Amino acid sequence: MKVLFSLYEFDQVFYLLFICFSEHGITGPGLPFLTEAHLEKMGVFFAKVMCNAVLQVLNDPIHGHIELHPLLLRFIDTPQFQRLRHIKQLGGTYLVFPGASHNRFEHSVGVGYLAGCLVQALNERQPELLITKQDVLCVQIAGLCHDLGHGPFSHLFDGMFIPKVRPGEKWKHEMASVQMFDHLVRVNGLEEVMERHGLTLPDDLVFIKEQIAGPLDNSVFNSSWPYKGRPMEKSFLYEIVANKRNGIDVDKWDYFARDCYHLGIQNNFDYQRFLKFARVCEVKGKKHICTRDKEVGNLYDMFHTRNCLHRRAYQHKVGNIIETMITEAFVKADPHIQIQGSSGRIFSISSAIDDMEAYTKLTDHIFELILYSSAPELSEARAILHNIVCRRLYKCVGQTTAETHLDVIHMDYGMKEKNPINNVHFYCKKDPTKAIKIRKKQVSKLLPERFAEQLIRVYCKKTDDKSLEAAKKYFVQWCMDRNFTKPQARLGWRYNCSRAHPTQT
Repeated sequence: MKVLFSLYEFDQVFYLLFICFSEHGITGPGLPFLTEAHLEKMGVFFAKVMCNAVLQVLNDPIHGHIELHPLLLRFIDTPQFQRLRHIKQLGGTYLVFPGASHNRFEHSVGVGYLAGCLVQALNERQPELLITKQDVLCVQIAGLCHDLGHGPFSHLFDGMFIPKVRPGEKWKHEMASVQMFDHLVRVNGLEEVMERHGLTLPDDLVFIKEQIAGPLDNSVFNSSWPYKGRPMEKSFLYEIVANKRNGIDVDKWDYFARDCYHLGIQNNFDYQRFLKFARVCEVKGKKHICTRDKEVGNLYDMFHTRNCLHRRAYQHKVGNIIETMITEAFVKADPHIQIQGSSGRIFSISSAIDDMEAYTKLTDHIFELILYSSAPELSEARAILHNIVCRRLYKCVGQTTAETHLDVIHMDYGMKEKNPINNVHFYCKKDPTKAIKIRKKQVSKLLPERFAEQLIRVYCKKTDDKSLEAAKKYFVQWCMDRNFTKPQARLGWRYNCSRAHPTQT
């Protein structure tokens, strides 16, 4: 494709090049020796390089050989993103499942790749959607950076530690991901690089952050369209990385496949099949990602896989006891740990979330920092972590179902008591442009009637037989007094259990 300039435009371009070369001391004799690298340092780029970027190939154990745009690599090759290599995907679960050593880094790369797969599949199937290269890049970057805000041991940090040390503060890792994304872009000077690859700032920065954490402006949250990065005509783009409507997104696709692979658990959901049938249909004035009617069973398998992972791994009784002990150790160590942040300021573990430079330095290594410390003020925290290493763990007294809240564990299909499939739209082969709904009774009478349950679990810090037996009897009587189901017993005093805060007996 040829680009034609008018004489005036040519003179302007020539003049700008002349000024640029003069500022860098480039004279006539030196022009033949200029390389693309020299020109890039001066801010001069070839259009063909911008349009035909050479993709980098990575070998991933889950998705095979994956291709990533060079702009994504600029994000990956930063201290803020590399930090994710040192945060376990499943936190304390690794101390129960030996294979669960994977981290947030590889998961994030996988989500970035799958985000590109889905948006490109939609573009190829429906060119009338007018998905641009900039849209594709923004969706991929959002997938890549969606977990930048996770703290040590992943969900342990924002789900257990922060609520204890900063009660009442509604801090979530999604907002920390947005803050870390801003920090990453700023300190690594990526604004210019993003513009060089065709992105429009600040609009595309807003779009990327909205995909990670939802609408950024709470004042327009109740409006018909609360997003600013993309218009309502492209509403479907917000359902790729973090689908707030029904939970079907590439984040789940990757962690289902990756977690199952490392845990040794069967994954029953086939995301490749979803990619083949995904298309965009209009529903009440907005465009949503839909799939074929015959794929409803595959989607039920997806949410069932999520539930099974929680039951068998994420809420494993020993794994959650270990995470409870790690949390206690971190709480005791919190005032005594010093992390240097911006402008030389010092932060504790809990206050590091207020400064992204300090937070960049906060990873799973804090466990070993406490464990191998000789500081007297860390003795209590160190003793707890030493007990974990030596497998002297709290014991589970019992578990029962409940209708009221008391150290409750929630098991569901991703939308609490609701059936997430009720928020999914499908299309028929006869008319692929028309979105329809499929009710549970149309699929199978064997599907669950309830999509959520609550469990109460009690842990005992004392591990001698006398204390455990007394705790067991007390818990059984406590359940009977409240008309709860009798606690499940397996071996003597051992009871089936998972995450709950420990109860001292």
